[in-house]
Amino acid sequence: MPELLLQYIWFKGLFRSMLQFTTDGKPVEVISVGQHNFDQGPDFFGAVIRIDGIEWTGNVEIHVKASDWYKHGHQRDKAYDNIILHVVRQADKQVFTTEGKAVPQCELRYPENSQYLASLMADRTSVCAQQLFTHPELLHADWKDVLLRDRMQKKSEAIEMLLQQNHNAWEQAFYVTLAHNFGFHTNGLPFELLAKQTPLVFLQKHRSSLLQLEAMLYGQSGLLTPETATDDYRQRLLTEYEFLRKKFSLTPIDGSLWKRMRMRPQNFPEVRIAQFASLLHNTESLFAKVLQVNDLKQLRELFTISASNYWHNAKIGRSAVDVLLINSVVPYKFAWGKAHSSEEMQQEAFGLLKQIPAEKNHIVEKWEMLGVQIDNAADSQTFIHLYQDYCIRHRCFNCDVGYQIFYVHEQN
Repeated sequence: MPELLLQYIWFKGLFRSMLQFTTDGKPVEVISVGQHNFDQGPDFFGAVIRIDGIEWTGNVEIHVKASDWYKHGHQRDKAYDNIILHVVRQADKQVFTTEGKAVPQCELRYPENSQYLASLMADRTSVCAQQLFTHPELLHADWKDVLLRDRMQKKSEAIEMLLQQNHNAWEQAFYVTLAHNFGFHTNGLPFELLAKQTPLVFLQKHRSSLLQLEAMLYGQSGLLTPETATDDYRQRLLTEYEFLRKKFSLTPIDGSLWKRMRMRPQNFPEVRIAQFASLLHNTESLFAKVLQVNDLKQLRELFTISASNYWHNAKIGRSAVDVLLINSVVPYKFAWGKAHSSEEMQQEAFGLLKQIPAEKNHIVEKWEMLGVQIDNAADSQTFIHLYQDYCIRHRCFNCDVGYQIFYVHEQN
């Protein structure tokens, strides 16, 4: 039995038709199961329980086996000292608080038809899929709004961590995030490492020269070596890089990190690096412009750039630009608005997502196969978050949809 199912049985009171006792034989009467806690700490807060005629108010912790108390280290955590009842499926061990006080335990008894719920839990994904296909109204607007804001909040937290690493320099942090997203999943990591290894302030000193920007970024990528400098242009880049490397005491990243297998030539890392250099060359104070501009057309124009002539003026496509806006511009607008108490800026971020077409990936396709309507990037970001943060983590009962589905099954 999964612990999640035992929590559900407790939360829904599916045990109430049967008498409950502590492991030492005292009668247990549950007056209130308490409030389900989805964060760290006990599973239920503020429960009211009468044990052997004495009423207690406090927290309840739920485990499949009592010994899980020790696996999770609760005996060393004062947050669990106020547990008034340890609800378990199997009381295989007595448990104690940090002060050595024994915690009352109850092997929860419930009707055997609860095993039906267990069978559902074993294949949660298909159950949700079937229900959503026939009852799309389960995904109501309020829950989607919560999911979208939660996704932006998580991205904002990642930005806050990056800011801490960069002495609260927003422009440098944005540059690192943008570089990561220029890798478009396949080369996200090496692109991010390249940006971290090549501070933006160094590039800004040579912003007026596209050749020097290409030389510094290409050289720092680890892809520009005497062996790869096989023509006049690359040899010029190598000469410039050697000068810049000594000037700024630069160290390139490992060139073997870059991937190009089954990749179209326009997506090769060298081309993306050249496009990134062009963006930095063409736009002064890029982050400031990102904050100032809220018109989707203008933002697209800002990021629609081409590599230099050597790279056949390879232009970044519309869908790629939209990916950069979704994963770089929108999160930073939201994070900036949050950091500066600007609800207007946060709403600008949400507004942009609603104007950008939905992303196309395997997660979005899964939802569309269920008949879910995904009209724009706000929708695709919402359902990507639902899948990643709830579905694959089996947080069914933390999910509003999951609660409704299992409630429907219970009633039927």
